[in-house]
Amino acid sequence: MVIVFDIKQGSPAAEAGILAGDYIVAINGHLINDVLDYSFYMTEKKVRVRIHRGPDLFDVIIKKEQYEDLGIEFETFLMDDQKYCTNKCVFCFIDQLPPGLRESLYFKDDDSRMSFISGSYITLTNLDDSDIDRIIMMKTSPMNISVHTTNPNLRMKMLNNRFAGNVLDVMKRFIDAGIKINCQIVLCKGLNDGRELANTMETLAGLYPGVESVAVVPAGLTKYREGLYPIEPYTDSECKKIIRQVEKFADKCKEDFGTRLFYCADELYIKADVNLPKCEDY
Repeated sequence: MVIVFDIKQGSPAAEAGILAGDYIVAINGHLINDVLDYSFYMTEKKVRVRIHRGPDLFDVIIKKEQYEDLGIEFETFLMDDQKYCTNKCVFCFIDQLPPGLRESLYFKDDDSRMSFISGSYITLTNLDDSDIDRIIMMKTSPMNISVHTTNPNLRMKMLNNRFAGNVLDVMKRFIDAGIKINCQIVLCKGLNDGRELANTMETLAGLYPGVESVAVVPAGLTKYREGLYPIEPYTDSECKKIIRQVEKFADKCKEDFGTRLFYCADELYIKADVNLPKCEDY
């Protein structure tokens, strides 16, 4: 149930008599809790909207063009609180921010809805079975997932979350349901690089075409790391070695799948003083 903040003049909702301050309980019998519910269920040409107004509970029927918005405005974009990250990643850039910045910059987002809507990456540790089932039912594809490593024990260590080791199980459920996935690997020196990176790339390549792309990026480090896990920046030569490793594997993927699949971040090329790949490589 979500509260109506405002109604657009001349919209289907305005013509149906829906008012600011009303609560939207359900659309076509489906409970409405956030923007995904609302956007998914209001697409039909005929919708039955259950309204809670004061002590009254009643339905209004709205006929409109398919996919036409009802014209209801809500106080927040998600119509719900944004989900906060419960991990304590060893490389978390938010933990490395200087003091005194605006409060919103310190918010750790890990919300699957924002992954679908705006392309942010999620870790999957915030999802329960009902969340996974809804993603599958609504086909919210693609999903963008921060994998980092497919080694369960290492992933639990890097995310400092005992539930982080089942990432492949959840990804396979999504892929089996036809949901495409983009992945991210944040490399931390001495943790998930080298042999671990090779194993992770092999595993993710085995999930193609469900996995559509994998970005390999170095951990961002600032001077505000007192009390945090000790991570050293990569040297120029180490960046070159990572580029060679990833590009060699990407060449193999190109031969096998017709796509490179794995892509290094610009930061690695810049630090290594290596020319960026040509546009066609992407």
